[in-house]
Amino acid sequence: MNMNNFQWTRRPKSYQISEDRVEIVTAPHTDLWQRTYYHFRNDNAPVLQMETEEQFFSFVVKTDFAESHHRFDQCGIVMYLDSDNWLKGSIEYENEKFQHLGSVVTNDGYSDWATTAIPADIKSMWYRCSRREDDFCIECSRDGVEFSQMRICHMNKGKGKIRFGIYACSPEDSSFKAVFTDMRLMECQWKAHDGQQPDEK
Repeated sequence: MNMNNFQWTRRPKSYQISEDRVEIVTAPHTDLWQRTYYHFRNDNAPVLQMETEEQFFSFVVKTDFAESHHRFDQCGIVMYLDSDNWLKGSIEYENEKFQHLGSVVTNDGYSDWATTAIPADIKSMWYRCSRREDDFCIECSRDGVEFSQMRICHMNKGKGKIRFGIYACSPEDSSFKAVFTDMRLMECQWKAHDGQQPDEK
């Protein structure tokens, strides 16, 4: 992908960008979250995105996070529209035994987190985010070939022009290097439903 098409929302202090690789060194106390359960609003994670008005597409990226070692350290795929409307898919480190593979969908200022526990020794993951108008699908893969669904969601402000890309952060007092490679933009891999037909509008 042409990295010249990507722009920072909150540029990190330490990063490197080349033709086929992005490295982000996270800063302590950086995060994305809005209100739900914790009753705080965190909106300071670095986000690198490109814009599009294309209504049907898929974006793929491989993440490597061998240095992730502290609770909530995370990096992954993101579609960040503004502080109150965004979605992300990532792995959040928990402890030496397990970490959280999950997604967060934030609509109108409230975050919704869905996770599953995976072994802590997994240190790379592929993600694919697909758009069908204002509906989105996040998937993950260990090999970049076979993808498994993590989340289907609707974004209240997901019509028209959107931004999508990558992010990394360390919500607690830690820092690590996140590496992003193999970024690709392609025809939408999330096919239209072939079962029950939509209700009449």
